[in-house]
Amino acid sequence: MKGVATRSVDYPLTRLPDRPIRPLLKWAGGKRQLLPQLRRFYPPAFNRYIEPFFGSGAVFFDLHGAGRLRGHDVVLIDANADLIGCYETVRAQPDEVARELDGLAAAHARGGAAHYYAVRDEQFNPSRDRRRGGDGRIAYTPQLAAMLIYLNRTGFNGLFRVNARGEFNVPAGRYERPKIADRERVARVAAALGDAQLIWGSFEAALEIAAPGDFVYLDPPYAPLSRTANFTAYTARRFDAEDQRRLQQMVIALARRGCHVLLSNSCVDEIAGLYERDADARACGLRALQVAARRAINRDASRRGTVDEYLISNVSPLESGAA
Repeated sequence: MKGVATRSVDYPLTRLPDRPIRPLLKWAGGKRQLLPQLRRFYPPAFNRYIEPFFGSGAVFFDLHGAGRLRGHDVVLIDANADLIGCYETVRAQPDEVARELDGLAAAHARGGAAHYYAVRDEQFNPSRDRRRGGDGRIAYTPQLAAMLIYLNRTGFNGLFRVNARGEFNVPAGRYERPKIADRERVARVAAALGDAQLIWGSFEAALEIAAPGDFVYLDPPYAPLSRTANFTAYTARRFDAEDQRRLQQMVIALARRGCHVLLSNSCVDEIAGLYERDADARACGLRALQVAARRAINRDASRRGTVDEYLISNVSPLESGAA
């Protein structure tokens, strides 16, 4: 990254954040358990921080809690209209969202799964359908944001899944004491989002925004480990092999532009072919490292466990001060 002007920081990179912020939402493929590995690739200095697949935002909240984003512009992008609408509303009206969550938590304590399905089918889906614009954007309210958080905290494995009609259809989870209402977390998430730019749109928006010296972390829907292990339906449209190829071309373009790039994905032959064995990817400094990660999503709990994942970056782990 020689010749690129970046902002210096005084944060000791080997230290854990003083005040970590837990993500507000659970999300398939969330990266909290992988943070110790990901931190090895945080560049010591950078300009803007850009995250094209925001999801639960584990890396964003990790960087923010560590003070690494102080003085930096932040751009957070996601193709899920519900996700962006929820975050925008939490940021703008955290107290109202927290009050709605209090009511949902009390009702869930009384009604359990029956209350979950009533909220999902009789309130959440009809409301988001009414508030969806012609372009697909959903005008979220504090009530709608609280319902999404409630369904996320109490639904099966924290999944966000929709059917062909675009209706949220995740079944109720089995939790004895789900943490639904957490006013402090809502307030801290709202404060962390602060002046961040939230964009509803394709990951490719990052290519129009990123400049030399920016740090771009990409956590796309993973390439499936098998034909039956496809959990990419976070929106009505799946993230398929062609999307992975388009993403690879964007990552190469960002690396050539002089951005600090970090990508996570599944350790499968499809991804190895796009990065580890691809001449263009290697020529622009991208390297693929296999790391152990905990697999959290499977209907059969006995099949959850440790699997290898790829971390792909043009930042050497040694540059981040890690051993």
